[in-house]
Amino acid sequence: MRISGGTVKGRKVAFKAAPESMRPTSSKVREAIFDIIRDRIKGASFLDLYAGTGGVGIEALSRGAGEVTFVESNGLRVKMINHLITEFGFRERSRVIRGEAYDFIKRESERGHKYDIIFLDPPYHSEELMKVLPLIGGGGVLEDRGIVIAEHSSKTALPDVIGRLNLIRDYRYGDTTLTLYRKEAI
Repeated sequence: MRISGGTVKGRKVAFKAAPESMRPTSSKVREAIFDIIRDRIKGASFLDLYAGTGGVGIEALSRGAGEVTFVESNGLRVKMINHLITEFGFRERSRVIRGEAYDFIKRESERGHKYDIIFLDPPYHSEELMKVLPLIGGGGVLEDRGIVIAEHSSKTALPDVIGRLNLIRDYRYGDTTLTLYRKEAI
């Protein structure tokens, strides 16, 4: 997998053969994500939940995100993300957390730490999406007018409203759908 834009465009995000449970975001879908958020990425605080290989968060850094927080529960993947952000020169603008997304969102919300953009790509056949999205929509972890991009199976339909998150648009790419939400200001 290669970074498709920004300061490290063309650099390879290398990883050993992915286990069957791992489904890295395809280049086509990654490019679509950054087409969607192109006007918002410069200087943004970006949260990559279920980070996996770290490809989406590294792409965000390459394209000018101010900071990226990677959250991943698998220790080997955390080690790989740490290696890649150091190799690409992004260590100072990155934070890598080993843990569960739900627990992380709860802690960050309690601490008052907010993000401009949250990307989440949990395993397609898990209940994680509908566990974490309500927490994001009801909590204080997303800036007002901030956006959430949820990557999920095209067989899964997400609600139009989740707390203060309002669905803006769905983008379908074969078996994958990106659902874009925006947090409405009070």
